[in-house]
Amino acid sequence: MSRIGFKPIEIPSGVEVKIDDKNFIEIKGPNGLLSQQLNSGMEIKIEDNKVVVNRPNDTKRFKSLHGLTRTLISNMVEGVTNGYSKSLEIQGTGYRAQKQGKKLVLNLGYSHPIELEEPEGIKIEVPSANQIVVKGIDKQLVGNYAAKIRDLRKPEPYKGKGIRYSNEIVKRKVGKAGK
Repeated sequence: MSRIGFKPIEIPSGVEVKIDDKNFIEIKGPNGLLSQQLNSGMEIKIEDNKVVVNRPNDTKRFKSLHGLTRTLISNMVEGVTNGYSKSLEIQGTGYRAQKQGKKLVLNLGYSHPIELEEPEGIKIEVPSANQIVVKGIDKQLVGNYAAKIRDLRKPEPYKGKGIRYSNEIVKRKVGKAGK
């Protein structure tokens, strides 16, 4: 059983944390501002430059919310200090990506190029024609947008063509046996 909820979260210098009585938390740092409404049953306090999360009782509901609440706050602190990034690779002949202003243009073997707008709070970089880096301060937004890009052409198991995460391993299958 995890004990992650009991670990206090260190507040780095340059980060400002505000918590109101209904557990609406606002974290401001060098990279920006994140705010979120957390469960009002949890007890969240700031004690000597650390955020401490406690649960009111040991019911199953509050045990599960304890670790979740602590992790959400920790991810917000990490986001406003360092930020998050997901790296994607494009593999396949003729498959490529390019950035045009605030648009990501992908050629993925379809009859037309796919254009995606850069959403609010997300920054997209294309270091080469077959690499995409999604950056932002909100871990959930970065992960969701990277998954949205990957869903446009998932890696297939026979030739390995498609969009994959940089650390993803695609299990290859053997094709049909020749005569």
